[in-house]
Amino acid sequence: MDLSALPDDWTVWNETDDKLILAYRPDVFDSEQFPAPCLPTIYLTRGKRTRRPGADRTGESWYVTFYLEPDVERDADSYERRDAAVEGAVELATRFADGDLDYRSLYQVPREAYLDKLDDLTGRS
Repeated sequence: MDLSALPDDWTVWNETDDKLILAYRPDVFDSEQFPAPCLPTIYLTRGKRTRRPGADRTGESWYVTFYLEPDVERDADSYERRDAAVEGAVELATRFADGDLDYRSLYQVPREAYLDKLDDLTGRS
């Protein structure tokens, strides 16, 4: 599986040798229809984030992390190879697009009105 299998509503936002960022419907997360910081994104990165000052990433594994907001994320999946991580990222984007990813459970503080609106956008209501 490669990026050509990415669902239509997902866009390659940025791609480098060590990072890939996928964005869901950036056309509507424009601060008018939906808050821009709430843009659903999938990050594929080499190495895991660390909280130690001065160190951005550690390790050689690849990580796929889904964000709904800067502080709302799904636990990252890890992969040994980049191609497997790309496949995992595309599969995760497909699950989201198909309504098979329970993003409501990622919120500790419910935002029902916003999540209802996101359900409408993603065809879940």
